[in-house]
Amino acid sequence: MGVLNVTPDSFSDGGDFFGVDRALRRAERMVEEGADILDIGGESTQPGAAPVSGPEEIERVVPVIEALGPRVSVPISIDTSKPEVMRAAVNAGAGMINDVRALRGPGALEVAVEAGVPVCLMHMQGEPRTMQAAPVYRDVVSEVRDFLRRRIQVCVGAGMDPERVLVDPGFGFGKTLAHNLALLAGLGELCSLGPPVLVGLSRKSMIGTLTGRSVTERLAGSLAAAVLAVERGVRLVRVHDVTATVDALRVVRAVRDFGSPAPQSEFSI
Repeated sequence: MGVLNVTPDSFSDGGDFFGVDRALRRAERMVEEGADILDIGGESTQPGAAPVSGPEEIERVVPVIEALGPRVSVPISIDTSKPEVMRAAVNAGAGMINDVRALRGPGALEVAVEAGVPVCLMHMQGEPRTMQAAPVYRDVVSEVRDFLRRRIQVCVGAGMDPERVLVDPGFGFGKTLAHNLALLAGLGELCSLGPPVLVGLSRKSMIGTLTGRSVTERLAGSLAAAVLAVERGVRLVRVHDVTATVDALRVVRAVRDFGSPAPQSEFSI
């Protein structure tokens, strides 16, 4: 999943692709590099980021989605928690909803069920602007697992097709370095929930803390994290550096499938 933030303030690429023309060029480049899904976001969720209104977020993402539809052959995901943005994005051509609040916002669940597209439910402790203040868990892996299980049950109970649900443990969203490492080591337990697991580890602050590298120098650490995640059963990785990640995961897949009667099937939208 290639990341495309059409925002002025996202932590890694804020402002780089703000505007339809620049966003389109970046999206087409990521597809050429091997991205299977494009994740479009119009509001930064980094700690301290300024909130964005629904109409402003729609103004940022919908023109990009509408322009991308005829130009790329891969599905487009909308990264939002606002039901009005979800509806507008799906009407514009988005084929997936990626919600850091796991459809807990007012009206979000109803809109997602009505849209009928795949949805990724992410775990987050607290709110984006304050989530890193002092996150606390007794057992982060079991608590994240139980949260995601409950959200799956709620969504399916509301009428969502269970085959269209994905989950994301939410690395860096209300977690310390120790929590993130515990989740990375315990991804197999989260994968046992059933739905495909998506992770976003690319360029995250945990990589910077471990390596001492700035945001733009975290490629090697991000690749290591992606490989570890996929080896533990993750099906989708959300990344900024598509070419390098595709190469790394081709090696993982070759080793995984060596001697197998048939390659594992891939999740599709």
